[in-house]
Amino acid sequence: MRLPNWVRLPGRTVRVRLTALYVLLFLFSGALLLVIASGVTVHSATMARPQAPPQTGQPGARIHMLQSQAAQLPLQAANQPDQSQLGHTLFISSLIALAIMTIVSAVLGWLVAGRALRPVRQMTAAAQHISEDNLHERLAVAGPRDELKELGDTIDGLLARLEGAFSAQRRFVANASHELRTPLTTMRASLDVALAKPEPVPPQTVALAGRLRAELDKIDALLEAFLVLARAQHRHLLGYTALPLDYVVGAALADQATAIRARNLTVQDTSGPGGAWVTGNPALLSRLVGNVIGNAVCHNADGGWIRITTQTDGRRASLVVENGGQVLEQRQVAELAQPFQRLGADRTGSDKGSGLGLSIVAAIAEAHGGTLDLQARDGGGLRVCVELPSAAARPSATEEDEAGVPA
Repeated sequence: MRLPNWVRLPGRTVRVRLTALYVLLFLFSGALLLVIASGVTVHSATMARPQAPPQTGQPGARIHMLQSQAAQLPLQAANQPDQSQLGHTLFISSLIALAIMTIVSAVLGWLVAGRALRPVRQMTAAAQHISEDNLHERLAVAGPRDELKELGDTIDGLLARLEGAFSAQRRFVANASHELRTPLTTMRASLDVALAKPEPVPPQTVALAGRLRAELDKIDALLEAFLVLARAQHRHLLGYTALPLDYVVGAALADQATAIRARNLTVQDTSGPGGAWVTGNPALLSRLVGNVIGNAVCHNADGGWIRITTQTDGRRASLVVENGGQVLEQRQVAELAQPFQRLGADRTGSDKGSGLGLSIVAAIAEAHGGTLDLQARDGGGLRVCVELPSAAARPSATEEDEAGVPA
């Protein structure tokens, strides 16, 4: 049975340390009290012993004193064991009481430490719940103006600044991408008008127009990538539905069919039909799978190979895409999920791409609660593994038709 998050087994936690401190303080004070009580008892017993007879010069008085003491010896001998037994019993009882109170102090110390650290646990749970997607939430620590409330207010201020920074970044990317589409459309229309004139167009102009159109297409693809990246980071904008990964993989392979034939690549798709179902935004998941397969096609050797596998363990669905190529360094491969990170053409055999493909994959996977793992293969090439939360259950045939999934 899994324990709740707030329950922690004994370890080097603040609560355990505070409890141990309470117990040690109680043991020290109790032991000191026990020593003092024992010392007082021993001192009282010593003071109660008979004193030596006073020296006197009268022989008769001395003889009378000795006779009186001799008469009291049997009574003192009878009382001395009782006093010794009483002291021993008192000492044992004190030890038992000290042990019981030590256990009680440990329980009370544990409860008091837990009560004192409850605001810290609440702030920790709230901070773990808050992420880049819900930075609008705050800890909102209630209570008196003490150190814990000041800490919570400081964290809330930090979250507010982070929320403003992330929001400004996303708005800038989205607005800039939209605004740049207008001049690109105007430039493309101007090229079309220039080439559509009735008089003959010089060959140099036609070649220049072709190069400009190709560059405009690259810029347009880059802006589209920006928009997808910004949309993936806005997780609350996602419209979720269930769909199988093998269907998305098939659609992506169909889109890349021309490039695959042009480079004479061998594709091995081991995805089982209807095996791995995920829940997410269909457009973004299609872009994720398309980027992963497109990366394997683009950064590959002519006549190379691509191996695609989809599977699920019930809780997580995974897409693994491997491709051949030159030997890569893991240190460089691990940075490919960052925007505009590309390996040089001398390592990949290609200078295509904007450096946003895998970063978009990472953003979409994170937006769906998944992960992206990049590994350089020992024999050369790259292994890309995307893990996503598996759908709770496979949809019915009616739901599959509504989602547009072929039977």
